[in-house]
Amino acid sequence: MSVLFLTEQSLIFEFAEPQDVSNYVNKYIGRHCIVITDYRGVRASLSHRALADLDLCRITYGGSVRVSSAALNDVYHIQILLHGSCLWRIKGQCLRLQPGELIVINPDDPVDLTYSEDCEKFILKVPLKVLEDVCVEQRWAYPKHGIRFIETFYHLADIEGLAALLAMMCKEAESENRTYRVDKSYQYIFAAKMLSLLKSNVLRTNQDATIVAMLEKIDSYIDGNMDVRIEELADLAGVSVRVFYTLFERHVGVSPKRYIRGRRLDRVRECLADSACNIKSITELAFDYGFAHLGRFANSYRDRFGELPSETLMRRA
Repeated sequence: MSVLFLTEQSLIFEFAEPQDVSNYVNKYIGRHCIVITDYRGVRASLSHRALADLDLCRITYGGSVRVSSAALNDVYHIQILLHGSCLWRIKGQCLRLQPGELIVINPDDPVDLTYSEDCEKFILKVPLKVLEDVCVEQRWAYPKHGIRFIETFYHLADIEGLAALLAMMCKEAESENRTYRVDKSYQYIFAAKMLSLLKSNVLRTNQDATIVAMLEKIDSYIDGNMDVRIEELADLAGVSVRVFYTLFERHVGVSPKRYIRGRRLDRVRECLADSACNIKSITELAFDYGFAHLGRFANSYRDRFGELPSETLMRRA
């Protein structure tokens, strides 16, 4: 890629032990673990700058590395492949990324990435609060269950002005004459661009506010009824089944059936993680939320959260 993201001014590690770089990433960029099958001759490099509440990072591990994490918790990652290739496993699918391609990782998305030996990435860490503040400032309808990016794969060249903005942010982060006010301005502009240019569940018009109200009504109905038919939800929204499917594909990014299943999985996870929730067994909890086939339930849970239900429960203990 020809766009310059961070220079040698920001170099923290050069030809370093991969685990030292990984420990630094854990501290500043996001919790993860790495697996390298052959450490011989492997040397990693990392550049890093903070810009207000954002973190900008350029990283290469110098060898074939598998990077994994259950979830990023309260941060989002914008990751841009600069060199080499990267295999991204998400929701049971595999996608091989090439230079110039961009992915968005939501806070509850499990991370499973395998870097090629020559892989180099630019990573931007965006705290949840930064996006929340933009929604408040712009008076955009904040989703009831949090901000989530629906489309998570892009070609950077197809996103108008984003590469140039990121390059300007990197240049400002390396400037000797920085001010916090300017840093915050860049942060606000980027967050607003992120929510405007990338497809998310943040709804930004009066018409969209009506969609938000409809989704909140549907959420309440799903939570209160284990046996939910699509026809019932369409009646609740006051539209035909065909229009209902169209609304979901356009504004939520998934089919109604997948949305219902995901919402029930979310409720199961909340209960497993909450020490105040009395659980007799995972099997009984799954049945309570309408999952009759335990094998498919466990696979769906792992695809959504990056771990098995038993692992969530063990972590609570």
